[in-house]
Formats: sequence, structure tokens, C-alpha cells
Amino acid sequence: MTVVCELCDASAGDILVSTDQLRVILVDDANYPGFCRVIWNTHVKEMTDLSTEDRNVFMQAVWKLEAAIRLVMQPHKMNVASLGNMVPHLHWHLIPRYTDDAHFPNPIWAAAHGNADQAALNARRNLLPQLRQTIISNFAS
Repeated sequence: MTVVCELCDASAGDILVSTDQLRVILVDDANYPGFCRVIWNTHVKEMTDLSTEDRNVFMQAVWKLEAAIRLVMQPHKMNVASLGNMVPHLHWHLIPRYTDDAHFPNPIWAAAHGNADQAALNARRNLLPQLRQTIISNFAS
């Protein structure tokens, strides 16, 4: 039986940055505008599968991405998580969180306890072109 890894498909997702080692993807999630992932290109499961140098490259990308999201999206808090229970391919989630989102203060994977404010969501969605440009610029320098 062949196991298919959705993160090994380099064409999957809205790729904003792509290097030989990793890519940065803007996740299409209407309830969480600004949700991004950093994905290591080679199929490895854990950070310790990487060399020290590669771990540093990966984490610098995570922090660079976090800074861009915070600058543009102005979240209440950032969720930065390395979860791979369902897809054992090294990737980190970066999710801007707000006190008015549907899951706050719980993780976005928990049951929603309400509905997000639509005006606030629309305002955040309107920031996505600026976020895209800021991420691309941050990684170009």
C-alpha cells in the first residue's frame, strides 16, 4: 500500500516562497486569514531528522514568517505549532489568533464555541494581499 503525503506535492497550496529547502504556503482558510505553513521540501518527520544547519534554516523561516504575519495582521496572539499526527511530514503552522475568532481561546482544531465576527473577518481577509507582499519581501531580503 502506497501512502500519499499531501505535503510532498510541491504544487499544493498557495506558495508564497519556495527555496531548495522549504516553502511557505498561505492556507486557504476563510475563518483564519493569515494562516500559513512552513513546509520542509524533503519528506522527513521530525526536526531532529535535519542537520543542525538545516534546523536553523527552518526555524529562521518560521520566525521570519511570524514577524510578517504579526506586522500585517496584528493578531491578539500567534499560534506557532509543529503538529504532524495526521501528516508525518515536517511542517509548522503559524496562525494569527484574535479574541473574537470562533475557537478562542481554544486551538482552531477544537470544536468552535461560536461564530467569528464577520466584519472583523472581512477586514482581515482584506489584508491578505499586503500579507502576501510582506512575506515575499521579507524572504527576498
